[in-house]
Amino acid sequence: MGEVAAYFDLDGTLLDASSEKTLATELGKRRPWRIPVATISWTLGFLSNILTGSAVYDAARNRGHFAFSNWEILNRLAKIIAPKLAKRIPEEARERVQWHRDQGHRLVLISATIKPMALAMGAELGMDEVYGCGPDEMKGFISGSEKGWSVPRRKGKVPIVKADAEANNHDLSQCWAYGNTHADSFFMKECGNPVAINAKGALKAIAEEHDWEMHNWRI
Repeated sequence: MGEVAAYFDLDGTLLDASSEKTLATELGKRRPWRIPVATISWTLGFLSNILTGSAVYDAARNRGHFAFSNWEILNRLAKIIAPKLAKRIPEEARERVQWHRDQGHRLVLISATIKPMALAMGAELGMDEVYGCGPDEMKGFISGSEKGWSVPRRKGKVPIVKADAEANNHDLSQCWAYGNTHADSFFMKECGNPVAINAKGALKAIAEEHDWEMHNWRI
């Protein structure tokens, strides 16, 4: 595929929606008993993470809301949801993905959303590679902990992007990176062509300071 890859965040960047919240909501509708269980599990996970020194941002993104869920069921639901969620991909986002494809660039989705949802949306978008939050083998039940998972979130996206580039002989100075929050800025800085999408707050300030390309992609 040559030296160039385009690394895309998902929620808020390519997708004008939250894929993980959509999956959790659908799971709750199909299994109403999960709502109180998920709420308690998430709260306990949040408090535990705070007490062990995690940042509030990371503590709030524990997977307690999927505790006791079966990976097989999540994969199945994600594949059902993805075609519906695809309607929330702005036309400008689709055009940019296609532009990279036409250039012969490798398309990579790197998302903090849970892995089944990332994989399903990656298939909808025609990505060449997908990195989402989850273990290498999605078997059995979820405990709510991310222990043993790949977690492409905040600075956690940086080693994944570097490893991907090295494995595929990409020159990061020639690569593209798309994100919509300050949390994405860490991996965006590793690439020669960072593009801020729907940027606000800290990301907008960084983009303006470094003269990054900026776009608004909304439905």
